[in-house]
Amino acid sequence: MTQPTSSPQANIPSLDLLLRHPAAGALMAQHGRTAVTRGLRLELETLRAALANEVNLPEPREILSSVANRLEAQAQPGLKPVFNLTGTVLHTNLGRAPLPEEAIAAMVEVAGKPANLEFDLETGKRGDRDTHIEALICDLTGAEAATVVNNNAAAVLLALNSLANRREVPVSRGELVEIGGSFRIPDIMKRSGAKLVEVGTTNRTHLKDFEEAISPQTGLLMKVHTSNYSVEGFTAEVGEEAVADLAHANGLALMVDLGSGTLADFSALGLPPEPTPAKSFADGVDLVTFSGDKLLGGPQAGIIAGRADLIAKIKRNPMKRALRIDKVTIAALGAVLRLYRDPDSLARRLPALRLLVRSVEEIGAVAARIAPVVTARLGDSLSVEIVDCASQIGSGALPKESLVSKALRLTPPGSKRKRGKALDELAANLRRLPVPVVGRIHDGALHLDLRCLEDEAGFCEQLVKFDFGAGQ
Repeated sequence: MTQPTSSPQANIPSLDLLLRHPAAGALMAQHGRTAVTRGLRLELETLRAALANEVNLPEPREILSSVANRLEAQAQPGLKPVFNLTGTVLHTNLGRAPLPEEAIAAMVEVAGKPANLEFDLETGKRGDRDTHIEALICDLTGAEAATVVNNNAAAVLLALNSLANRREVPVSRGELVEIGGSFRIPDIMKRSGAKLVEVGTTNRTHLKDFEEAISPQTGLLMKVHTSNYSVEGFTAEVGEEAVADLAHANGLALMVDLGSGTLADFSALGLPPEPTPAKSFADGVDLVTFSGDKLLGGPQAGIIAGRADLIAKIKRNPMKRALRIDKVTIAALGAVLRLYRDPDSLARRLPALRLLVRSVEEIGAVAARIAPVVTARLGDSLSVEIVDCASQIGSGALPKESLVSKALRLTPPGSKRKRGKALDELAANLRRLPVPVVGRIHDGALHLDLRCLEDEAGFCEQLVKFDFGAGQ
């Protein structure tokens, strides 16, 4: 141990001495000289502050070991895969829809190489990045034209700014939704430059409400699919077809924000029905917007499809450049859209749909296989049982619907009222796993809904190997 002279701080090894230590050489080979030097300076500053009343100093090797731990932690990516066992399939905070292998391969193919993003290989001239996916969108929806931006909020913002800037847009009060992250339709409309005209009431809106709201200042009519909540009881709403007829009779367009959006027939998959762009266009709608990373099962994107003249105007808006998507997203979205060309294999090849239609019998079999592993690893400190539960679709889709599922219920000892700290520690320990496990604390227990668990082997292997005591 280094012996003190006049004060503890005076005996702290110098930065130069530590940098010449053999252990520092190994660290610099791994993390670089700049990072190691910065780490050592921070460690030395911490030591000087901590040793005001201490006489014993750590050895240089101990100092370097502490720096090594910090650098190793800093080298880890902040964004990492997790096991989503929350029971919410399309979880906004956990990245929404998992991508299919075809989309991942397409992203990798173009990510590290030049690609013909805005280059026409036939003419050798500049091209339009939308051409790589526009025909696919039109084929699958029945639209005349389409464009894509970075999310659906951006799609609504861009469409309104392009078509109704400084103009009035009547919308039913019952459709003024708030979407994830506290983004509200009225706020987006205000930012777009459009003037919101609220019609009807929260629970009842009639066609005459739209009729009375139309004026020379009206830019277009708008409907919003209330995908993240429902109003029941004494209600009335106007269908898309009736509003479209009214819009056209007044020389206006009807825009519909479908929110989550899907291109599949959910009823045919045994899921609750969800409106599709094709149905909207059949009803006479002129423009639709919807997300790419929710029910569609693709990457984050906002899709705008509809009449060719409206899409052309949207594309000319200078804001389009600020909201456009990159080549990697285009590659992923194109791969996902191509899967929709084969509806018979879609539920098997598209992970989001595969998880949504997964049978309770299959999930129960997973529970039976992994319950003994969890019990053997954690059973000394809590009880483990297989229970029935209800999964949510998530991301604002089908708010009233749930999917029958199975979960592992992990319950610490003691009364329900006193389990809070133990449950928090258990949840934190599972989040410290190499691939963090995220469950849901409910009714005095931690529930691990197994609907989204497909990598059973990976889950069980890391559970067996991880030292929970060392992670605390």
